[in-house]
Amino acid sequence: MVNLYNSATGALIGTISDEDFKFMQSDLEEESIEDADYYINQATVDWFETQGADQALVTLLRQALGSNDDMDIRWERA
Repeated sequence: MVNLYNSATGALIGTISDEDFKFMQSDLEEESIEDADYYINQATVDWFETQGADQALVTLLRQALGSNDDMDIRWERA
């Protein structure tokens, strides 16, 4: 399990499965091996949905974004 956090506020977004995290990792850019954060936006979440992401992951990310266009999320193993 992996916890996702709003990088700006530190607030917990939610917990996702290792499978959902691997799905996200496959499409998001990592700046280094130690990188523990990702930039997401509405287009990213739409892309995940078209690529067959679990609906719970899509919903979680959409709720996290809310009315924001984009955000940085941080992750850590639960």
